Amino acid sequence: MCLAIPGKVLHIDTTAQPVMGTVSFGGVQKSVCLDWIPELKVGEYVIVHVGFAISKMNEKDAQETLRLLEEMAEVKDELDPDEPASLSPSNGRKKPLS
Repeated sequence: MCLAIPGKVLHIDTTAQPVMGTVSFGGVQKSVCLDWIPELKVGEYVIVHVGFAISKMNEKDAQETLRLLEEMAEVKDELDPDEPASLSPSNGRKKPLS
């Protein structure tokens, strides 16, 4: 199964080839290839799959998707308390979803 996650663009490095940027996924920041969306601006939301921004997304839909993913992680935590799945960076999780 493939999963694409929405994130907020915090920084764009147009001097890099391909164009790269920093994207926040609910507080977890990752370096992402932004080359496929040349009109992208800081503050906009993108959908990221395997390290590549594949499309823009409006903020409302991005926030709702992140909320649903967090809710799913909380349900998983309740079903399997030995394996935390929360998207929150405060739970000590080392590998963010991306």
